[in-house]
Formats: sequence, structure tokens, C-alpha cells
Amino acid sequence: MSIKEQIAQDIKAAMLAKDAPRRDTLRLLQAAVKQKEVDERIELDDAAVIAVLDKMLKQRKDSIAAFEQGNRADLAAQEAAEIAILQPYLPARLSADEVTAEVKAIVAELGAKGPGDMGKVMGAVKARLAGKADMGQVSAAVKAALAG
Repeated sequence: MSIKEQIAQDIKAAMLAKDAPRRDTLRLLQAAVKQKEVDERIELDDAAVIAVLDKMLKQRKDSIAAFEQGNRADLAAQEAAEIAILQPYLPARLSADEVTAEVKAIVAELGAKGPGDMGKVMGAVKARLAGKADMGQVSAAVKAALAG
């Protein structure tokens, strides 16, 4: 079953259970996926849906930081609840050690020497680790690998 089909089934289950926060969050996700499909005139596969999910999670994390800075704990809690609802749709994330090992392998494959090769390495890393790792963590690992 694809992620899109799973989301549709979970929306129905949330409606039957009268779980409004879950239903509304999943509808937002479904709408974001549909919007991307309409904009690009394509049918999204699981990898593209994961990219949409990553973007939504990043937005919520940024919102939590902004709400906490503005002393709005209620809104930060709501965003955290949405993250908890969206998180299970992502595949298992790689650990920091696994990310570092993957980055080192890619750097070795490409023969990258220093910080000037960051763009080339990040392109290859994004292709291989998309949806499997947090890109902020990946970027830090690439910088460390190219500096050392």
C-alpha cells in the first residue's frame, strides 16, 4: 500500500473515531500532496510524498521555535502534536553514525577533496539519502567530512 493510500485510510479512520486533530492534520498533508501533483501535473510516488512530508515537518519545527520565542506555548504544543501525527509516515531514519558512514562513502566515490566540492557531494547525498535522514544532520556530516 502506498503512503497516499495509507493517509486516505487513516483520514477515514480518524473521521469515524471523531479524532479532529488527527483528521485535520492528515487532511493538510493530503492537500499538500494534491497541490504538488496539480502544480507539477504528475502522480507522486512514495519518495515524492516523503519529500512533502519532510517539508511539512520542517515547517512545523520552525514554527515551534518561533512560537516558543514569542511565548506562545499553546501554539507550539499544537505544532508538536501535528509533528507526532505526521512522523509515523516517514521511513525509519538513519542514525548519526550511519549518516556519517554514508557521507564518507559518497565523498570517497566522488573523490571530493575540500569545501569547494560541497555542492557536488550534497547533490549525490540528497539523491541517496532523501527521506532516510534529516538533511540538516546530513549537511553537517558533509561539512565535517570535507573539512577533515
